[in-house]
Amino acid sequence: MATTSEYGLGEFAFARGWFMIGEAQEATKIPAPIRYFGKDLVLYRGESGQPYVVDAYCPHMGAHLARNTTSYIVRDGEHVQGESIRCPFHGWAFGPDGQCKHIPYSDFIPKAAKLRTYPVVEKAGILWMWHDPEGLEPDVELPDFGGHYGESGWVEWKIDYMGDLDVHGIEIVDNMADFGHFIPIHGAKDWQYFANEFKGHVVHQYYSAGHRTLTAADEDQLVLDTWYEGPGFLQSEMAGAYDSFIMIANTPIEDGKTRSWHALMVKVHDGSRATTEEDRAIAFEYQEGSRLAFAQDVEIWANKRACLNPLAIPNDGPYGKVRSWYKQFYNSRDKAAEIQKRVNGLVVTLDKRPGNKAA
Repeated sequence: MATTSEYGLGEFAFARGWFMIGEAQEATKIPAPIRYFGKDLVLYRGESGQPYVVDAYCPHMGAHLARNTTSYIVRDGEHVQGESIRCPFHGWAFGPDGQCKHIPYSDFIPKAAKLRTYPVVEKAGILWMWHDPEGLEPDVELPDFGGHYGESGWVEWKIDYMGDLDVHGIEIVDNMADFGHFIPIHGAKDWQYFANEFKGHVVHQYYSAGHRTLTAADEDQLVLDTWYEGPGFLQSEMAGAYDSFIMIANTPIEDGKTRSWHALMVKVHDGSRATTEEDRAIAFEYQEGSRLAFAQDVEIWANKRACLNPLAIPNDGPYGKVRSWYKQFYNSRDKAAEIQKRVNGLVVTLDKRPGNKAA
């Protein structure tokens, strides 16, 4: 396990961006302990249905806000009231802004009685938390995931938990440039095109090749546009046996330890009819194929040593550019534009398309 500083990524141990912290159903009125970004946190859902994440320890005397089953605050159902969470030790109640709103035995409330809170959005069946080491509000919005979640004719994803890996997120994002691994790991064949495009806070991977399992026998190519809109999750529009949309999330637990998830939505018909159980079975079979393909990556990451300086050759793909692009999220926000300026542009690793002079 290597840390951010060992990779030389920037001044912050953890990146700025939106990160998955769990499935939507994991947020309930029973506060739950979670750990991300090297911090103990608490996840709970207010009576309005809004999920919240706050620091885990009460500023009063340090009690953990979620790890308790015997306090009468918990037993009497007063742990979450309205949008507030109440400490099981002395009953101090903290509102959704983190400020203490009520102390049962005192009219005096210190201004310092405040929890740090983190922006949380529930979208596409997933809980997303904004993390910013500078404490600034989000400067990018969450995407709509192709507009496919809830779209007629598409089967929504189920979430595949892929494990807690002793690997830094940069080694996962390296895959965006990694042309060389697609044949031995994913069964790519009959390559036509592979390129990366860097556009501000977004990096794309354009891919066109055959595939051993994700294309039908009579299909020529699997065509993907895959991209990151920040450091925390990958999206991919895939045309193949069925049109599909992939999401792969990676969220740091500790500096150098990452939790990973996979999900896939599948288009099973044109939206002109109701989706059947047979449609769902087809979609989940296709999702399982995608999960197994990603599991090939996960097995490598789970068993490799840290690669601080890749021994890269030109046909590997632009690792260096991907790592430079990634640095913008580990440095102060005012440095992002300069980092982007240095890497923006298209890098073509392979082009064998008909009509291309280099084919």
